[in-house]
Amino acid sequence: MREIDVSLITGEVKRMCIEANYILGMDVINRLEESRSLEESDIGESILQDIIRNANVAKEDSIPMCQDTGMVVIFMEIGQDVHFVGGDINEAINQGIREGYQEGYLRKSVVEDPFFRVNTKDNTPGIIHMEIVPGDQVKIVLAPKGFGSENMSRSKMLKPSDGIEGFVDFVLETVSIAGPNPCPPIVVGIGVGGTLDKAAILAKKALTRDIASENPVEYLEELEKTLLKKINDLGIGPQGLGGRTTALSVHINRYPTHIAGLPVVVNINCHASRHKEIII
Repeated sequence: MREIDVSLITGEVKRMCIEANYILGMDVINRLEESRSLEESDIGESILQDIIRNANVAKEDSIPMCQDTGMVVIFMEIGQDVHFVGGDINEAINQGIREGYQEGYLRKSVVEDPFFRVNTKDNTPGIIHMEIVPGDQVKIVLAPKGFGSENMSRSKMLKPSDGIEGFVDFVLETVSIAGPNPCPPIVVGIGVGGTLDKAAILAKKALTRDIASENPVEYLEELEKTLLKKINDLGIGPQGLGGRTTALSVHINRYPTHIAGLPVVVNINCHASRHKEIII
């Protein structure tokens, strides 16, 4: 049994909150550069260049890359041979969020009740997903999720007979309806299978994949490429002003499901696909 003091978790969560908002991953930067070189629209190319410049300024000057510094989503894989000591692990995570958003001068965007919207003033609580896995390590993936893009996400309980064709139609419909609202170019995370709630988690987790990574499931890898091309053929373009770069990447996660169902959730992210990862 390996003991981990929760204060270590607090410190790492604080650091990741700040870094995720200041530093855009090189996987995203590289894809933006690639997309800029291929963009056919002069306006679109100019916007992509501005996005890259914005990311560089944020990193160099240690300031948030976007005014919406997000609601923190955390995925934790906890080894079954780990024992946390020193306090409540959930509170330790939220304390890390609290300290990160205070010390990083990040906007506090969380309200304590969906209807009576009083700000919690420290961006807590975060959304915490925990999974027990073999081993004695802890993996933390932290993603501050902005709501300009989150609000454009959709779910649908397709019929099994809708199949891949119905699945593709729903994804394209969702991106079309979103239009310029999620600040394209976007990253599209898709969860398919399980139950409605499982599909939503799968979609959110799909957004934390490296932009350039390949899906280990061969037919899903091909489906991701097909969807990316179809989405970019919509012509929405950077910031909705036209062009070929509507999306930077499409990621699909799947899970077994019931014989009577085909749940699908499309979770959209803006180009600032912010996420950090650490293994302790």
